[in-house]
Order: sequence, then structure tokens, then C-alpha cells
Amino acid sequence: MAELSVPELPAGLSRCSGRFTISTLLGTEEGSWGPYAATEGAGCDSTHPTHLSGSTLCTRTFGYNTVDVVPAYEHYANSKGVGDTRKGRPSLADLHSILKPDPGHLRVPVSDPQRGNCLPEAGLEEAAGDPGRTPTPEPVRFGWVKGVMIRCMLNIWGVILYLRLPWITAQAGIALTWLIILMSVTVTTITGLSISAISTNGKVKSGGTYFLISRSLGPELGGSIGLIFAFANAVAVAMHTVGFAETVRDLLQEHNSLIVDPTNDIRIIGVVTVTVLLGISLAGMEWEAKAQILFFLVILVSFINYLVGTVIPATTEKQAKGFFSYRADIFAQNFVPNWRGPEGSFFGLFSIFFPSATGILAGANISGDLKDPAVAIPKGTLMAIFWTTMSYLVLSATIGACVVRDASGSLNDSMAAGSPGCEGLACGFGWNFTACIQQQSCRYGLSNYYQSMSMVSGFGPLITAGIFGATLSSALACLVSAPKVFQCLCRDQLYPLIGFFGKGYGRNSEPIRGYMLTYVIAVGFILIAELNAIAPIISNFFLCSYALINFSCFHASITNSPGWRPSFRYYSKWAALFGAAISVVIMFLLTWWAALIAFGIVIFLLGYVLYKKPDVNWGSSMQAGSYNMALNCSVGLSEVDEHIKNYRPQCLVLTGPPNFRPALVDFVGTFTKNLSLMLCGNVLVGPRKQKMPESRLTADGHTKWLMKRKIKAFYTDVVAEDLRSGVQMLIQAAGLGKMRPNILALGYKRNWRTASPQSLEDYVGILHDAFDFKYGVCLMRMKEGLNVSRVMQAHVNPTFKAAEHPEENGTGGRAAPGTADPTTLAGDQQASTIFQSEQGKKTIDIYWLFDDGGLTLLIPYLLGRKKRWGKCKIRVFVGGQINRMDEERKAIVSLLSKFRLGFHEVHILPDINQKPRPEHIKRFDDLIAPFRLNDGFKDEATVNEMRQGCPWKISDEEVDKNRAKSLRQVRLNEILLDYSRDAALIAITLPIGRKGHCPGSLYMAWLETLSQDLRPPVLLIRGNQENVLTFYCQ
Repeated sequence: MAELSVPELPAGLSRCSGRFTISTLLGTEEGSWGPYAATEGAGCDSTHPTHLSGSTLCTRTFGYNTVDVVPAYEHYANSKGVGDTRKGRPSLADLHSILKPDPGHLRVPVSDPQRGNCLPEAGLEEAAGDPGRTPTPEPVRFGWVKGVMIRCMLNIWGVILYLRLPWITAQAGIALTWLIILMSVTVTTITGLSISAISTNGKVKSGGTYFLISRSLGPELGGSIGLIFAFANAVAVAMHTVGFAETVRDLLQEHNSLIVDPTNDIRIIGVVTVTVLLGISLAGMEWEAKAQILFFLVILVSFINYLVGTVIPATTEKQAKGFFSYRADIFAQNFVPNWRGPEGSFFGLFSIFFPSATGILAGANISGDLKDPAVAIPKGTLMAIFWTTMSYLVLSATIGACVVRDASGSLNDSMAAGSPGCEGLACGFGWNFTACIQQQSCRYGLSNYYQSMSMVSGFGPLITAGIFGATLSSALACLVSAPKVFQCLCRDQLYPLIGFFGKGYGRNSEPIRGYMLTYVIAVGFILIAELNAIAPIISNFFLCSYALINFSCFHASITNSPGWRPSFRYYSKWAALFGAAISVVIMFLLTWWAALIAFGIVIFLLGYVLYKKPDVNWGSSMQAGSYNMALNCSVGLSEVDEHIKNYRPQCLVLTGPPNFRPALVDFVGTFTKNLSLMLCGNVLVGPRKQKMPESRLTADGHTKWLMKRKIKAFYTDVVAEDLRSGVQMLIQAAGLGKMRPNILALGYKRNWRTASPQSLEDYVGILHDAFDFKYGVCLMRMKEGLNVSRVMQAHVNPTFKAAEHPEENGTGGRAAPGTADPTTLAGDQQASTIFQSEQGKKTIDIYWLFDDGGLTLLIPYLLGRKKRWGKCKIRVFVGGQINRMDEERKAIVSLLSKFRLGFHEVHILPDINQKPRPEHIKRFDDLIAPFRLNDGFKDEATVNEMRQGCPWKISDEEVDKNRAKSLRQVRLNEILLDYSRDAALIAITLPIGRKGHCPGSLYMAWLETLSQDLRPPVLLIRGNQENVLTFYCQ
């Protein structure tokens, strides 16, 4: 905690109720201009602002005075990125920097004696309110029973419960039916546990399943599953409505009261029904919830009616249809399976029953309308699964214990008990169904009569009412779920042309436009009236959601992210993985072709979002997984011994701001892309306090600029007092483990003759430092220069004039003005360079003059593998003697062939040691003349005395000792002009100046002479004299 000395506490302190205004903490001197002065009654008030964070209002003491604040909810609300400045909490600078007045940040805090911390500004406004304004009505919010449990139970119960479960019991027997139920429930329970874990790992907003998956796995999978899940719910509205309409149509047929014809009656009834359901939905969530409770009560009454019917003694008419009340021998016979027909198999019946166990996402889909989703979703979903499972088990056991499999329904089949010639269990109860059993013509019994529940129940129409309640409640739940999920998806703007449907209306932000779209889709499918083909695809869409929810839970757990802290603990990552796998298996068991279609649609939508790369950051487990993978691989790489065959050119590129030297970035990025490490380094020269804010501000912008340019590189910067010390920091500290640079790439310092002597010494010293740290060096020179900062600034501000030609600084150590907004530059400034275009059928000329370990050969080879350079022919030039040209050429060709580089054109330069032309020698002498001491070959002591204060000066002795090397650079420039005037790139071995014996000005004169007047880019390369090429396989 940051402490501030206080000589004397003001008398009015007690009115702050345990809090001190900042003015009281600053003492008498600082308090005179303090921003928060105590006032009568109000507690804390602001009169003179400081540079403290605008949200730092007041403080509490713990026996001493502090500007720290105690933990508060407001400090963490709406947190997104790491390091977000939160309202109410002082910044780090507020705690440890010197307090200075800042008139630009005025806040009016109010102390709250009832709380341990002050309200933020927005909270104060809300607390104060506006007396003349009508308060906004609170949105409707539901608890776990009304909002989740009842909704999920209604969505799980469906037509299959009433019409198919008795038939499944007859086919599979009670034992295997229970196994089918428990297998289905296992999948839904595991999914329910996964939902519970995800929904309790942070505050859940509206969007339901889409929100949970997208915030856990990221927008790619979340977006694709959200779109198909919303569509599946919209079509499910039509499916459930058609189920209701078919039941009504059948009733009309029984009474010969069809409206038009059987098919059109379904359409008419379906459209009218879905229109009524739409009206209920548009009336608001409160009315929709009331309708769901009504449906729930109807279904409960139908269940009670059925159970009462099982204990009522069977009438003669019911006995003719196979109902004999509870009998042990009926239970025993129905306990074992009796497969019949094409669907008579275990997995065939499983595929029929499983959709009736789904629907567990109905509560989660309205997460935005729940009072506390983190409590309601786990509790309500799991309770719904439990109670519906019990209802399925009880129903299959009870109906299997009181109804035989086959019955004729004819009252004439009654007989005396024990009569001869009778087969079947009913013979012992006085009924002879032998004839219909043998002829397989029985119309009643569990195996033949789908309405067995209605027949068994005490009052048959109540079962019909239960069917109505189950179908309509499921249709209504889907009609509400689809727009809610779709609205969240639209607001995230992952897909084009759907943002129109994201608008909300009213206090609950109802997606009215989404309701209308869902209504149109549902009516369209109702009018088609051919849902049998699309129903399996919809089931697979729901199973896709289950699989991804389970995988989300598993992936979030396996990544060990500190952010994965669900308050619901009763889950297992391995159970979640099993649930994801079994959901996929069930997809193919249900309908394999529908599973393939579902996967195809998911992959297509996934690919689209991956291609578009939406600018969202939800802290997904995929991000955590990427970090884990990178960390494990980096640590594992440290255990691997280095080998020449695995050498990669890992470059530290002194770009300064990368957008200032795009050509250098593009060139290095070309041969490192998908191959090795590239790290763009920037040295911010100046006082640390002044440059640190700039460093924090610009780093993200430069990284985004690199990503937009599709350069796979990192950006890093350091703050240093001078350029050379900053580069030394980068050379020593850049990288991680084996992922460390081994090459220093930088631009040529074009203004070395006019620059300050110290900057010249720093530049040459950087090259010496690189060699000292065993780095290779790549030095790039282009005729037009590398730095485009003046061009960019002139484009942004035509009146800009750069001081001291910053574009001439080849290392990028001093940024030009106007770099404080790199995000704007990332969006607007994307200068094109020659390295972004096709190079055509030119040549890459390599002058391998000295053996540096092979780096001079390796980098051009890597360039030649890229598409833009693929048509270029690579030529290798080496020095040689005129009388041994053939032998030396064969030796180099043989060496290159062993390296397997594919370089076949080799040229020997026999005239490399010839004397240069006199005018070129004179030009070199004129170049170094301003830097000479002209000491007349005096002794060393005299020379050192003359050189004091100007170590870059060249003595006559140094000129004489290095004369041969100087003339070699002049001659090499003549050769380059003769042979490589039209090349795409010239790569030549970088000469090395010996430390202490070659002044910086002389060394720069060599580089200037060697590379001057050349149109192609010139790359001067020098390895660290260790092999980077080998012709051995081990």
C-alpha cells in the first residue's frame, strides 16, 4: 500500500465515515491544492484535480493513510483485456509517482459511509437519480424453477413420451428400455454438468448455448454452432407445431370433420397455431412463462390421470385391448425383448428414443432473462433431467407391468380361463388372442397400439391434452430460444447481413425482428409439410451443440488456464470428453448422412469465420490452449541439442517502428516466414520516464501493423539512454530458450558522412557487438533508402519537416514525430515495396568471397524457395587465380552439389586482385579525406594525443596498413557494376574491420565504396564463422 505522511488530520475527518479525502492524505502543503476537499455533510468533494486516475474517488485507512482503495465489485466489472484500467482503482503511477495537479481530470466523488469503498462516477449518477424522470421499469427475470427447470422439462417431454415409449417397451422389454433411457440420460447428464461448469465460470449474459460455446471455444466454433442452433430451433418450432396439428387432424378425422383435406388441414392448423404462439411470445417473457406453466400443469394432470388409470380395475373393453392392471407375469414377459419389424433392434430403438431426452438447453437459451444464470442453469437443468428421467422409467415399468404385447380388441375373444388351444399370456386372464397373434393382425397391445397410454388412463382425453401441452410447450420454447440465441449472434457481427436482427425492444430487450424471422421460417416449413427428411438433420444440429458444450468444458479444463474457475465443481473433464465423443457417435447412429451434412455446414461456417478473423477477444480456451502448446514446445525445444541440419536463420531486425522500414521488414519476413523466428526491435532513445508511456502505447499498434501486412514476426522495444546500449539489451535479452535470434539484420546508414561522430561510432559499434555476441550480420542497402518515415509524415502532415533526416538512421533507433498512433498507421499506411512483387526471370547474384560458415549461401537459397523469387536464377561468384580457373570452378561446383542447394552456375573472378581504375581510387580517397588526421606518420603517442576527442579519425598509418583492403572494396564495386547491374538482388560477403585497428569512418567508407551506384538491393552478409551448412546426414 502506498503511504503518505500526514502531519495533522483535519477536524472534519469524521464526516468521511472511515474514509479520507485525498486532500487529507497529502498533508498541509500538498493538501492546499488537493483534489478532494472535505465538505460539510457531503463527505468527499472535488475541487482541484490531480493526475490521479479519474476514477480514484476516496480512500480508507488501515491505521495509516493511503490512496489505495479496498476491493470492490466496480473495479472488476466488464474486464476484458489484461491491464484494462478499471473505474475506481488508482493506477500504478498514482501509487508510486509524484502527485502533480492535472486540470484535465475532474471527478466529483461522494462518500458512502455504508460501504467499504466509494461508488464510481456512473454509480453515483444512478444512485442520485433524476427526481423529474420516471424510473425505468425493471426487466422480468426468472428463478431456477420457472426459468429453467419447468422450461427444460417441457422441452424434454414430447410426443415420444406418449406415443412411442410404450411401443419401445414392448420391443426392447423393460430391462433394455431402461438401458436405452439411462444411456440417453447419461449423455444429457454429462452435458448438463458441462453446461453447469461453463455457466458458473463467470457472468453469463443473453445468448444461451451460443454465448457459452463462443466465449469458451472462441468465435470460430461458437459462431458456426450459434447459427445452426438458432436455425434448428426455428425449424423445431415447425416440427412440434406439425406434431400438434397432426393430432388435431386425427381427432377431426375420427369425427368426420376435416376442414379441407388431411394435408391442408395440417397446414391450416399449423399456421394458426404458430401465429398464436408468436402472439404469446410478443406479449413478453412474462406471458410466455405463464403459458409454459399452464402447459406444465396440463402434462402433470395427464401423468396423474395415467397413473390412476393403472390401478383402476380393468373394464372388459380395456381387457380386450390388452390391459389387465398390474400382473407379475405380464411384467416378467415384458421384461425381456421381443424384436419385431425393420426397426426391431437395440440401436434402432435407441435412435427413436434419444430425441425425447434432448431439450436440456431450453433454460440456458434464455440466460439473459434469468435472475442469476450461474445458479439457475446448473440447478434447473440437472433437476429437469432427474425428474424427466424418473418419469420415463416409471412410465415404461408401469405400462410394461399391466399391458400385454398383443390383443385383438374384440370382446368376442373372451373365454373361460384355462381353456385348451389357447396361446399367450392372456389365456390365463380369460382372453384368447391366439388367432391374431398367429396371423400378426392384432390391432391392440403394446406392440401394436400407439395410444396405449390413453387406453390405460382413467380419462383418455386428458392424455390427448397432455400431447397438446407437450407439443405446444416445446414449440413455444423453441420459438423463444431461436431469436434469443440469434440476437446475441447478430450483435457479435461474426457474419454479414444479419446485424439488422440484433436490435432489442422493451425492458427485456426482446428480439422482435428475430421473432418475426423465426415465425417466417417456421411457417415456411409448416407449409412444406415434409419434415421427415429434415428432422434428422435438426436432431444432429442439437447433438453438435451437445458435443461442443462437452468439448468446451474438457478443453477449458485441460488447458489449466487460471481463468477457468467454475463455482460448480461436480464435473469431470474426462466425462466431458466422453460426452463429446459419444454425442458424435450418436449422430452417426441416428442418421449417418444427416451427420455428414451437419458436419459439412459446421466446417463451412467455421472456415468463413477463420477466414474473416473477427476482431473479438473473449478469452477463449483456444487462446489458453495455444499458450500451453507454445510453452510446452518451447520448453521441450530447450532439451534438444542443436545440430547444423536444423539450423534456422533467426533474425533480430532493427526496424525501429516497423512501418518506417517496410522494405527491410518485407525482405526478412520473406525468408523467415513459416521457417524461423523474426523479431522486430525498436530502441526508444531518451529518458525512461518520458519513453515508457510511448512504449506501452505503440507496442500493440506495431504488432497489428505486422499482422495486417501478413508478416509473421514479433515486435519488441527497449528504452535506453543511447542507441548502442539499447541494441546491446536486445541482442542479449531477445528471444526465449532456443527461440533466440542468431542474426542481426539492419539497414545501411546512408547519412554516416553528415551524422554526428558519436552516431557513426555507435553504428559501427553495433556491428562489433553483434560479432562479439556470436551473431551473424545482414546489412541491407537500397538505392532509394529504407526509411519511409518522412514520406509517411508528409502524407499525414504536409508541413512536417523531419529533424536531422531520421530516415538515414539504418538501425531505427530514433523514431520520427507522429508515431504515437500506430493503430492509425496500421490501418492506413501500408507502403508497397519491391519485395512484395514478383521478381521475374532475373538473377540473384551471390559473391561468396570469404567462407563465413555458409550463411551467405543459405539466405539466398531460402529466398529462391519462395514463389516470388522462384523464377530467379542464382549465380555464385568466387575469387580465383586466372591460371587455375577450371580447377577452382570444379571444386566450388562439387562443394555446392554436396550442400544440395541446387546452385549450378558458378563464375570464377580471376581479375578480383587487379588494380582499380584511378578515378575510382581518387573517389575513395576523397571520401575518407574529411576523416583523416593527416598526422604525417607520427609516433603512436602523438597520434593518440591528436585523436583525443575524435576517435573516428583515420591516421596516415591506418590508411597505409589498410590500403590493400580499401582498394579491394573499390575493385569489387567495379566487378559488381560489370556483372550484376540488372540483378534482382546482390548478396555479398560483408567485410570485417578489426576492433581497435580500423576506425569507424574508414569501415563505413569501405561499405559505401563497395555498395555505391548499384541499382539492385545489396545484402552484405557475414556469418559468425560457424557452419550453417553441412553435407553429412548425421
